[in-house]
Amino acid sequence: MRRSRLVGYLSSVLLAACAALTGAATAEASGSAAATGYVALGDSYSSGVGAGSYTSASGDCKRSTKAYPQLWADANSPSSFDFTACSGARTGDVLAGQLTPLSSSTGLVSISVGGNDAGFADVMTTCVLQSDSACLSRIDTAESYVDSTLPGKLDSVYTAIRGKAPNARVVVLGYPRFYKLGTTCVGLSEAKRKAINDASDLLNTKVAQRAAAHGFTFADVRPPFTGHELCSGSAWLHSLNVLNVGESYHPTAAGQSGGYLPALNSAT
Repeated sequence: MRRSRLVGYLSSVLLAACAALTGAATAEASGSAAATGYVALGDSYSSGVGAGSYTSASGDCKRSTKAYPQLWADANSPSSFDFTACSGARTGDVLAGQLTPLSSSTGLVSISVGGNDAGFADVMTTCVLQSDSACLSRIDTAESYVDSTLPGKLDSVYTAIRGKAPNARVVVLGYPRFYKLGTTCVGLSEAKRKAINDASDLLNTKVAQRAAAHGFTFADVRPPFTGHELCSGSAWLHSLNVLNVGESYHPTAAGQSGGYLPALNSAT
């Protein structure tokens, strides 16, 4: 009897200890999950301009329910989700108005920024309306800016993000190539299309370099967009839309779900 009682007592102690350890592990996992929020920063490629279905509360920022941040949040149910990306945003706009939700409890940050700083809209306007030489000259100016000035502006943004969200995984998303080359395409000349693609590649290279320097992950959207550029016959980008100029050269809803979302998924 005494041996039986001793075995029973030890068994109950072991069971209690296991239960306590299991409970502690569960509580720790639960606490970790509760401390993991998602903050989506950036420009129109992150807010979802071109995808439609904009939330009324976002106003001119045009945040879409079909943008990749919202799609990721819907699929992954983070403990909190703050969507501050805004149409037209430059690096200074991110610093001035988008970082407030970041904190030590932020577990994931996504951002695309830099295209507006480099004068993307003006580049496209020049290339659509003016000659090949004017287009290439404007692109040269943009590339000079990307080489010399943009890296420092990106550093300021990335440093601020890390300072406010020290525990977050930060995913920096790039930009697609805009045109499929070597095919018949009404509109811009082959020379213009190639120069625009080359400028996008340079922008992606610089963004990726600065992201890596800060320990961030660069998510390259060019692979999923391959075969879906303008002039491909299956474009995930809007061409020039004179009825809604702001959506021109932005990803469609398919570009957000088929291009940007998989890039973010692969980085997380």
